[in-house]
Amino acid sequence: MKYGRMKEKYPDFFRTILDSIADGVFTIDRKRRITSFNCAAELITGFTSEEAIGKQCHEIFHASICQSSCALEEALKTGSVIIDRPLSIINKEGKTLPISVSASPLSDRKGKVIGGVETFRDLSAIEELKKEIQKRYTFEDIISKNREIQKIFNILPDIAVSDSTVLIEGPSGSGKELFARAIHNLGSRKDSPYVVVNCGALPDSLLESELFGYVKGAFTDAHHDKQGRFALAEKGTVFLDEIGDISPMFQVKLLRVLQQREYEPLGSTKTLKADVRIMAATSRSLAELTRNGTFRQDLYYRLNVVRIELPPLTRRREDIPLLIEHFICLFNLKRNKKISGISDDAMDFLMRYPYPGNIRELENIIEHAFVLCHENVIGINHLPLDIIEGYSEIKLLPKEDISLLFVAERRIIEETLKNNSGKRVATARDLGISAVTLWRKMKKFRIEA
Repeated sequence: MKYGRMKEKYPDFFRTILDSIADGVFTIDRKRRITSFNCAAELITGFTSEEAIGKQCHEIFHASICQSSCALEEALKTGSVIIDRPLSIINKEGKTLPISVSASPLSDRKGKVIGGVETFRDLSAIEELKKEIQKRYTFEDIISKNREIQKIFNILPDIAVSDSTVLIEGPSGSGKELFARAIHNLGSRKDSPYVVVNCGALPDSLLESELFGYVKGAFTDAHHDKQGRFALAEKGTVFLDEIGDISPMFQVKLLRVLQQREYEPLGSTKTLKADVRIMAATSRSLAELTRNGTFRQDLYYRLNVVRIELPPLTRRREDIPLLIEHFICLFNLKRNKKISGISDDAMDFLMRYPYPGNIRELENIIEHAFVLCHENVIGINHLPLDIIEGYSEIKLLPKEDISLLFVAERRIIEETLKNNSGKRVATARDLGISAVTLWRKMKKFRIEA
């Protein structure tokens, strides 16, 4: 770009163009001093062009990467163009603003680098929209816009305060423990212990000693008394995961705890009271196990006071983009990376993948991508090779099925607009989204009002 020649020949024209741009734009010379500063840059930063021109750019922006990986510095050193790098700056009032920047070197008519140009976009409104979405679709650590999950969200506070026994059923990796922990955190026992026991991982003898504890001399290696999980969870909650895997013999012992809230430590004749709330989870249908005779009917009815059934991820595909964004934010913090999103082809694949491991598998897929991705966007080449090669177009969910989600969303927006006589503000309020989000969706679906 022959910046110097153009500016010298058309100074007013050049300034008019810069000031008409909605994004902030500034230029620097070879000594990293600001040489121009457009109107949008003034509005975003709070500094006037008179205050900014002649200053080092880091004196104005105080960006989060000024000292470590400045986009302009990288562009000047490498001669490359930097596109949409996310960072934050501190404006004149001391407020932190999220922005994305693009930077490029500037050269004169002979090709000699004489400075650089950076454009930056204020992402505050977008971040606020994200927070709005997260607030609407997040309950404790659970993220969902799925209608089935939203119904559970609506009754979860009532379940929490009831102190009743809860049975959570759902496939492996569907988030059963998240729901159990949310119920505990919302209930009156939230300040007391929350103790998890994986019943499927322990044989009867170990499970009994883990839950009820034991006294000295109860068996060969019992050299001292040990409290069980029920004692450790006193006045709190015990979460029994994979309850469907316990043996018929242990079912009898657990039934007594549920019926009478009392138990005896292994090797002891003293009966202890259990002031705990019990929640249980299983990836198997206890009703079916009861019909087959492998699970006691009386124990099933004791557990099945309040039942929550979680759908697999294949029944809540509208949550996949939300979950991907959540995991990207999570791993950005854990890995100290700046990945901003996922490519269209990778998203298309993940929207159609069958997820035998449900949400846990999706989380693992994104974590795997973080290991391989050294760019700003996760591509399909960053996804695990075994799932890419293992699932052909035949095994993936047809695109037509995915399109049904968009058809349904479009129909809901159209019906809500009609009910509100085409008034966008009222429609946005009824849909629980901002007017800006509604406008974007209408543009996306080509809806006119």
